[in-house]
Amino acid sequence: MKAMILAAGRGERMRPLTDFTPKPLLPVANKPLIQYTIENLVAAGYPDIVINLAHLGQQIKDYFGNGHALGANIAYSDEGEKGLETAGGIINALPLLGKQAFLVVNGDIACDFPLSSLRRQRFDLAHLVLVDNPPHHRDGDFHLANDGHLSEQGENMLTFSGIGLYKAELFAGIVPGEYKLGPLLRRFMQDRRISGVKHHGFWMDVGTPERLKELDNHYQHRGTRHV
Repeated sequence: MKAMILAAGRGERMRPLTDFTPKPLLPVANKPLIQYTIENLVAAGYPDIVINLAHLGQQIKDYFGNGHALGANIAYSDEGEKGLETAGGIINALPLLGKQAFLVVNGDIACDFPLSSLRRQRFDLAHLVLVDNPPHHRDGDFHLANDGHLSEQGENMLTFSGIGLYKAELFAGIVPGEYKLGPLLRRFMQDRRISGVKHHGFWMDVGTPERLKELDNHYQHRGTRHV
């Protein structure tokens, strides 16, 4: 199974740090943020990795190259300066991801979810890892039913972690372009074709300078065995 790291975001909330450095290359405990994700994907059995690029993306490509130094085989999906949003980025990368199911991980999260367990996961169109709602996203994204299916409304809403399994069929018939992932997932939730699981461990959306510093302190004091 191949994996994709979403690394094409502009990082507006990280400015001015991202004015000259792409967010995935911002340092955390003396290492680029995205490097933790690459290393953990390799350790979990996903050496074949696609990284999408947009704002200052050439810096990421120049830094990691083919990925062999980290035990990975990295290919790049260039979206230009603006980027194509999440679903658009995945659609653009489908020729590199192939026809089999694939894993997608946001490039700006830290999480200790066991990624290796997803290699054996059975699912229909998509299977998402959910977490408790953080203070900056109290309303959550989706409801996880007892049978594992997701819906867009319900009690005890949870937040999408940015870790998910997908099949190319989810994006069938969509002309390449700029698309968000949420509306597409919600459409198929109505047909009970999207499932999920809740992660109870460590997770952080590294979206602001403050949370970047918080993660740096976490790694310095507790280790770095996270996505």
